[in-house]
Amino acid sequence: MEDNARYVQELCTRAAQRNIKLFSRFLNLTEQKEAEIFARKAGAAYRFFGGAEDCERKMLGLSGDEAPEEYTFPLACLMVAPRSVKFSSPIAHRDVLGSLMGLGIERELVGDIVVRDEGAYIFCTDKMADFIRTSLTKIGNTDVNCDYAAPPEGALRKYKEVRVQVTSPRLDAIVAHLFKLSRGDAQTLFRQGKIMVDDSVCEKTDYLLKEGQILSVRGFGRARYMGIETISKKGKSNLLIHIYA
Repeated sequence: MEDNARYVQELCTRAAQRNIKLFSRFLNLTEQKEAEIFARKAGAAYRFFGGAEDCERKMLGLSGDEAPEEYTFPLACLMVAPRSVKFSSPIAHRDVLGSLMGLGIERELVGDIVVRDEGAYIFCTDKMADFIRTSLTKIGNTDVNCDYAAPPEGALRKYKEVRVQVTSPRLDAIVAHLFKLSRGDAQTLFRQGKIMVDDSVCEKTDYLLKEGQILSVRGFGRARYMGIETISKKGKSNLLIHIYA
């Protein structure tokens, strides 16, 4: 994390002082918040973009005077699909990511992976696109084709709205209610490092989520916290949460 912070800070300083356009590798949600602080302190104009409007993993585009336009970002979109639908298994996000890592590709060179019925869309740096396109021939036991594609239309993620009532909006209480766990089982997940907020491990069971933050529980799912809708007459908090399908 410290190495990444130093890398982004130096990028922001160079862009501002030399008045040149520079682009980072893909940043997760926590890294984007840090990068925004660095860009403002350096006095650099900046923009985040990941290939589509609601991507989570994004590149940071910097300039000394005017933020780079989205079309100038050095990224590409690929689509990977089974060669034979009849003899294929469903493609899952973890399978695509695992296959990419198996090719020796570093995570920061790959953005969001969006699974659809027809296959999966991969956002990546433009320098990695040709390598992925020619090297990604198999996902699990399924033979696949991979080629350039336009980003998928519509919202990237499907979700269902869930309302949770808790006595206290502590993170362990939310995890327990959301995934139907006992409070003790939820707290065990914290100790095991399986709870993440905005892509960073969270060990504080009493952490209070902020509106819009992403909660990930390894082995259970991923959701966006939308905030407190109402307070009941008994003082309990009624929370709105979007669970990703």
